[in-house]
Amino acid sequence: MPDRFYHPPPLAVGAVTLAGPEAHHLIHVLRAKPGLMVTLFDGRGAEFSAQVERIERAAVQLNVLERREVDREPAISVTLGVALPKGDRQHWLVEKATELGVMSLTPLLTTRGVAQPTDSVLARMERAVIEACKQCGRNKLMGIAPPQELAEFVVAPPSGALRLIAHPGGKSLPAAMNISRAAAGGEIWLAVGPEGGFTDDEAEHAVAAGWSAVDLGPRLLRTETAAIAFAVAVILVRH
Repeated sequence: MPDRFYHPPPLAVGAVTLAGPEAHHLIHVLRAKPGLMVTLFDGRGAEFSAQVERIERAAVQLNVLERREVDREPAISVTLGVALPKGDRQHWLVEKATELGVMSLTPLLTTRGVAQPTDSVLARMERAVIEACKQCGRNKLMGIAPPQELAEFVVAPPSGALRLIAHPGGKSLPAAMNISRAAAGGEIWLAVGPEGGFTDDEAEHAVAAGWSAVDLGPRLLRTETAAIAFAVAVILVRH
């Protein structure tokens, strides 16, 4: 597979300019020369064959030759709400969620949360999505939604969406997987708290809003581990 690069939408057949980190990668990492074939994607689902035409100081001129519809999305739409972990673990969470095919990730503001989803944190998360898509071959960018209070997030799913919140004492994960098999709408929303977990009041509020509590097991999982395990369970069941 040719090297993959992200170009903001819209992207079409014809001349395009690649700038910023993507141009830097082509110029200084790959040492690209005119004639090199690469693959571009704009995050909307298609990918494009393109040829390097000219290398400039901080930009690369390319000619897009062909547009292809390539669908590498899972059979279901998964929205993941999660209280962010600290530091580099945020990058790992975003990278793996993108690879799995999660549609959208919403940073949750919770009682016990410690990491704050500042503008700089969100910008780094968006860049991590692009890098993960380049690596795994995904052509749709996972959305990074604005941070939300848990109380707002639990009332956001559309009617008919399956809603599962990670909380001790809930259904077992296998039982939740059976629920996800039966979900008719193909849309699943997941909520994962910080390492201290959701408070009982937060979980009860979610259940009152139509969510099912799911117990992820007897061991204490880090936030990013719980989020990815949860996403794997529901995505692979419906793969």
